[in-house]
Amino acid sequence: MSAKLKDYRPSEKEPFMNEKQREYFRAKLLAWKEDILKEARETLQHLQDENQNHPDLADRASSETDRAIELRARDRQRKLIAKIDAALARIDDGTYGYCEETGEPISLRRLEARPIATLSIEAQERHERRERVYRDD
Repeated sequence: MSAKLKDYRPSEKEPFMNEKQREYFRAKLLAWKEDILKEARETLQHLQDENQNHPDLADRASSETDRAIELRARDRQRKLIAKIDAALARIDDGTYGYCEETGEPISLRRLEARPIATLSIEAQERHERRERVYRDD
């Protein structure tokens, strides 16, 4: 994060999604993405280092299980990167921070906790209730 944003925290007292807030969230999203990519590189290196033939069947099975778990985690992170990229695109097109369902601003507290959020808390809760109803059918 740049020096001017280092100590900055978005506030309800300033205009919503002003330039400083957009830059703050852009930096936050880019740092998150870089952390994920760094972790992915480390996992790839670990998998390459682990790619040895285990003579013991139990060791091989354990290694394969570990590999499957790591690959599933990587897949989840790949999807997360796509959501981060989509959030960055919304910053660029001016729609970041606004609920996709209602058009209302998403609270700064929610964006701090989940910078990739596309729905306000209320819209998210409605969405989850609808999902539960359909799932229970």
